[in-house]
Amino acid sequence: MTINVVQAAIIGLCACLSSMPGLGGTTFGNYTLGRPLIGGLICGLVLGNVPMGIMLGAAVQIVYIALVTPGGTVSADVRSISYIGIPLAMLYISSTGLDPASAEAQGFAVSMAATVGTLGTVLFYGTATINLVWQHMGLDWVKKGKLKRLYVADMILPWISHFICSFIPTFVICLYGANMVQVIKDYLPMDGLAMKTLFTVGSLLPAVGVAILLKQVVSKPVDFLTFFFGFTLCACMHLNLIGCAIVGGFFAIINYNIRCLALRPAAAVAVGADDDEEDI
Repeated sequence: MTINVVQAAIIGLCACLSSMPGLGGTTFGNYTLGRPLIGGLICGLVLGNVPMGIMLGAAVQIVYIALVTPGGTVSADVRSISYIGIPLAMLYISSTGLDPASAEAQGFAVSMAATVGTLGTVLFYGTATINLVWQHMGLDWVKKGKLKRLYVADMILPWISHFICSFIPTFVICLYGANMVQVIKDYLPMDGLAMKTLFTVGSLLPAVGVAILLKQVVSKPVDFLTFFFGFTLCACMHLNLIGCAIVGGFFAIINYNIRCLALRPAAAVAVGADDDEEDI
C-alpha cells in the first residue's frame, strides 16, 4: 500500500474540514468528520481498504470515546489521530502483513494514534494562534466601520490558518509516510522488545478510554451493572457490538414498560382523588 499525491490531498482536505476551530463546523467537522471511527472509514475509502480502515478506526475510537475539548484546551488532537495516525498505521500493517483484526495490529494503530495525537496539539494551538491575527484585523475593521469585511475575517482568512497547520502537515506526512514506515520496520523489528512494548501499551489504552467514559456517565454504583452486563455478553458469549446493541435494545424496552407500569397506579390514585372531591 502506498499513498499518492491525490490521496494525500484528499486526506489533507478532510483534516482541514475536521480541524478545530473547524472549517466544517463543530457538529459536522470536529465531532463527526474528525472522529477516528469516521476518519478510519474515509481513510479506508481513499486508500482502497475499507475493512482495515474501519477496524483500526474503531480500535482508536475506543481510546478517545470520551474526549472533549473544553474551551481552548485539548489533550489530544483527533484530527491528527484520524488523518495522520490511522493512514500511517494502515501503511505499516499492510507492509508487515498483519491481520487488521489482530491485537498486534490494533495495538500498533492505537499507539501510533496516541503519539500523533499529542503531536497534533501543536498544530491545534498553531491554528488558534494564527487565527488571532485575523481576529485583530476584524476588530480594526469594526472600529473603522468596515463591517462587511468581517465576512473576510470569519470565513475566508481562517482557510489560510488551516491550510498551514492542517493541510500541509497532513499532506506531507501521508505522502512521505511510507519512508517512515520503512524506517520503523528496519530499526524496530516485530519480535523486538520495543515493538512488543508498543503492542502491549496500545492494547491497554482502550481500557483507559472506557474508564474515562465510565467516570463521566456513572453516578451511582448500580450503574456499573449495565457495563458489566455488556462486558459479559462480549467476553463470555462472544457477541459482537451489533448483537450486544440488539440485546440492550430489548432490555431498554422492558425497562421502559416496567417504568410505565409503575406510574399507572399513581395516576389512577390521582384520578380517584379528583372524583371523590367532585362528589363532596
